[in-house]
Amino acid sequence: MLDILTSILSKVDADYADIRYEIKKETVISFNGRELTQLSSNSTDGYVLRTLKNGGLSSVAFTNKKSSNKAIARAEENALLISKNINKPIRFAKSKAIVDCFLPELAEDPQQISIDEKLELTRKYNRIPLKESKIATTNITYREVIRDKYFANTEGSRIREQLTTTRINGLIVSREGTLIQNVRVGIGGSNGFVVLRNQEEEFEKRTSIALQLLKAEPIKAGVYNAILNQSLAGVFTHEAFGHFSEADLIENNVSMRKKMKMGTKLGNAALNIIDDPTMPNTLGFYKYDDEGTKARLTQLMKNGVLAGRLHSRRTAAAFKEPLSGHCIAEDYRYAPIIRMGNIFIQNGNLTFDNLLNRLGDGLYILDAKGGQTSGENFTFGAQYGYLVKNGKLGKMVRDINIAGNLYKTLQNIHAVGNDVLMSKIGGCGKGQVNIRSCYGAPHILVANLIVGGK
Repeated sequence: MLDILTSILSKVDADYADIRYEIKKETVISFNGRELTQLSSNSTDGYVLRTLKNGGLSSVAFTNKKSSNKAIARAEENALLISKNINKPIRFAKSKAIVDCFLPELAEDPQQISIDEKLELTRKYNRIPLKESKIATTNITYREVIRDKYFANTEGSRIREQLTTTRINGLIVSREGTLIQNVRVGIGGSNGFVVLRNQEEEFEKRTSIALQLLKAEPIKAGVYNAILNQSLAGVFTHEAFGHFSEADLIENNVSMRKKMKMGTKLGNAALNIIDDPTMPNTLGFYKYDDEGTKARLTQLMKNGVLAGRLHSRRTAAAFKEPLSGHCIAEDYRYAPIIRMGNIFIQNGNLTFDNLLNRLGDGLYILDAKGGQTSGENFTFGAQYGYLVKNGKLGKMVRDINIAGNLYKTLQNIHAVGNDVLMSKIGGCGKGQVNIRSCYGAPHILVANLIVGGK
């Protein structure tokens, strides 16, 4: 396949060109309550050609090799048209030519597991909550995505990399009278089918939480000191801070570029944040991005000071900053855009008990449940929480929303735990869907957090 891609590129008349070919295989098994609602498996493939000519960058997707000449002509024509209608020519940062084939080792390749076994495992986990009389329904899905990717460019890069993602996730819904509560559940990863086995305890735990929420009291709205668990702290890091670390989202925003200037103190000195797609056995793991750039660890914040940014080749040249290897496409239908890989707050030196003692009175808030950002302001839902009195966990509370300003909240993160956890089920919908976008954090202590509730 790489020879075919190189042959197509040889016909391109441009300053630079690259082409991706991908075979994407997807299997989906879904249950709604006890009913099996979907069982499907399919394989699709296609190409994306990008050309850079006279400062104009164009992208064309096509699904048949016979259409390559037409795609080349369209890409060249569009690149020239774009070059005549932009104020500043597009340039790419220099990148080394890479020749490599990387097929990560998997602990059980899901392609070697029968569809019958996948169905029965999903059914088994789905049955766990349904044993309880107060569980109204479930919505549980097995999803497996295998991307076999090939990349070549006119600079001499020839790369093959395969990415495998498996997960079982969904909702557990409890009901008592007119009160309905739901809890998210999810297991998965990028290192093979084995991560889905022997996970009964997780489904039992999430079922128990769904039932406890029926007896929990709504939180009273106010301003609290709070501990956020790893999931919620990770979502905050991804949504409120991480997206502003993606160079394309702040590139044309004058005020945000000023606030996100390198060397600016943004957060408390206890705060260190990195993005590292090279971490094996994590959901966001990969070796090369979809521009053929080798992924690397990028320190985004060091002791509260902005230290790095995530880039494509285009934005690295525009910002005059180093390449990071963070330009990712959803699949063969799209040109790549800047995405987070594994973004997380690094460990501090405090145990969870240390954090509770520091908190004294306040809230312990757990697990993200939707949310949104608007500029530098954010609002997130939490699945549940606990009142904390004198450093001790008290009653469970529900119907929690947290809100705030990114920069004030970064300053108000007063203490960081030593128990980083990375998400097993990630994902991000920026422009395209990236199911492998992963986030994480240890427990963190936040002062003066705005909490919406009753």
